[in-house]
Amino acid sequence: MKMRNTLRLGTGLVALCALGATVQADVAESCRSVHFSDPGWTDINVTNAVATTLLEGLGYETDVDLLAVPIGFESLQANDIDVFLGNWMPAQQAFADKYADGYERVRANLEGAKFTLAVPAYVHEAGVESFADLADHADAFDRRIYGIDPGAPANSLIQSMIDAGDFGLSGWELVESSEQGMLSQVDRAARRDEFVVFLAWEPHPMNLHHDLVYLTGGDDYFGPNLGGATIYTLTRNGYRDECQNAGRLLTNLVFTLEMENQIMSAILDDGETPEAAASTWLANNTDVLPAWLNGVTTVDGDPGLAAVEQALSR
Repeated sequence: MKMRNTLRLGTGLVALCALGATVQADVAESCRSVHFSDPGWTDINVTNAVATTLLEGLGYETDVDLLAVPIGFESLQANDIDVFLGNWMPAQQAFADKYADGYERVRANLEGAKFTLAVPAYVHEAGVESFADLADHADAFDRRIYGIDPGAPANSLIQSMIDAGDFGLSGWELVESSEQGMLSQVDRAARRDEFVVFLAWEPHPMNLHHDLVYLTGGDDYFGPNLGGATIYTLTRNGYRDECQNAGRLLTNLVFTLEMENQIMSAILDDGETPEAAASTWLANNTDVLPAWLNGVTTVDGDPGLAAVEQALSR
């Protein structure tokens, strides 16, 4: 997998099947390279790494572009990107609606995620249990809410909340940063027992490493159930018809919170690359492969499962 390190803020062969064999031709040359979008979040680093590891085991070439969410949607619409595995809903509803004619939704690839503001447990114990409690402790928070990368839909939600003055937050500042930068700020605050409120989500190892509490009361902005979210796989229009083998893999791919937390921990805690962490996890969890590779072949039309298993054993 080739990663492009630019974050833009603007603009007749056998395939294994469950019940037998299906004849499938070689993959067309135009479909042998698959182009992904990544907003720079570790969870999407993980799912992209899993998908690209599988595809490369099948003989594909892969590219990943680091693109802010709105540019990712624009790139799908312009056919510059083939796949986006990180459509968090409902947080990205505005972009999903704006570019509704520019992509196809393949499937939900993760259920049970959550996404809203959180505080350390000691802040919660001091009386900050909901969004409505933030203003009562404005000085302790220095009137700041820590978000993620500029252009992220969640930041827009926070900023709109501030602009509307909801929960008494008029005049507060949204501090935009990278995921890692935000979590570094949380680490510093926690070491000093200082107040900090920040964007948090699961899957992410922050839930293992920080004693954090998700705030209630933000349903109007983040949705019910603490910003309960479903993550979807999107492709550019016509991609699955044009590139049916890769499309079949994308249709099969579904992830779990446990899987993503484990791979993310290897990246963030152990310093592994997403590709190495994904390959190690896949090699140790080959039971997921038959379902994911059901009906999928290599680019030359050979059985996909055997090829990926062989690639992972090297």
